[in-house]
Amino acid sequence: MPPRKQPAPAKPRTTVKRKPSATAKRKKKTGSTFNWYPYAIGLALVLLSPFYYGYVVKFFSSTWRWIWDSGKPATYRTYKSFDIDIPIAYKIHGIDVSYAQGQINWQQVSTMEEDSVRIHFAFIKATEGLLTADPYFKRNWREAPKFGIVCGAYHYFRPKKDGLWQARFFLQNVKPESGDLPPVVDIEVTDNVSPEKMRKELNAFIDHLEKKTHVKPIIYTNISFYKQYLEGYYDGYSLWIAHYYKHELNVSESTNWWFWQHSDRAYVNGIAHEVDFNAFKGDSLQFKQLLIP
Repeated sequence: MPPRKQPAPAKPRTTVKRKPSATAKRKKKTGSTFNWYPYAIGLALVLLSPFYYGYVVKFFSSTWRWIWDSGKPATYRTYKSFDIDIPIAYKIHGIDVSYAQGQINWQQVSTMEEDSVRIHFAFIKATEGLLTADPYFKRNWREAPKFGIVCGAYHYFRPKKDGLWQARFFLQNVKPESGDLPPVVDIEVTDNVSPEKMRKELNAFIDHLEKKTHVKPIIYTNISFYKQYLEGYYDGYSLWIAHYYKHELNVSESTNWWFWQHSDRAYVNGIAHEVDFNAFKGDSLQFKQLLIP
């Protein structure tokens, strides 16, 4: 059998090189000279801008606030620096102090602020009964107003003692002046005397105070004592009522209260111990009208 013919080898293909088109040249040229500098500068300006960080901080702050406050009443917000919940319906806040708070740095108190909450006023203990003067009163009374804090002095009333002489003792230690809060009588115990006897001595204290200062004092008490012994007897006087850890002050709308002591566990810069925290019911104009003219 004759051998089979082998197929002739294929001729190699000749590749024809084409010149790149003008469009291809432009694409190549554009890609090779991409200018990223403007983008880098723009990003740097954003990252370095205080406005950018302001928005970032505000976003995370509000997010954390929402998480922190979840499950709490809508009328309250948690203020971490003060370490308490504060009712948000009130704009004017204050504290009350005595020897129990020790020596106070009033400058630090006045500069402390969180989310527009700061200390506007302070009630300062002056006297108790017939013989006890608070050892820190004079210092607190002198130093707090230097830093813009409006002050009022209070007397811890003892129903067993003569009301007139308690008022005289108080005025020996306190000289209320224009721009001060009215003096306060703190009544929260009966000292085992009858309600009638307690009110008799309290009336004597109030009458003498009004006669000498021409100012109606504020009456401080806790909510249970007010409802049991004072309600209906002192409606013409401004009231300062203690009612802790509640969503609202639980008194009738007709009650003439202006100050609510809503916590006894606040932390305030410049004070080494826990302190009572208070809210004023009205606005700045009403607060001003309450001061001694």
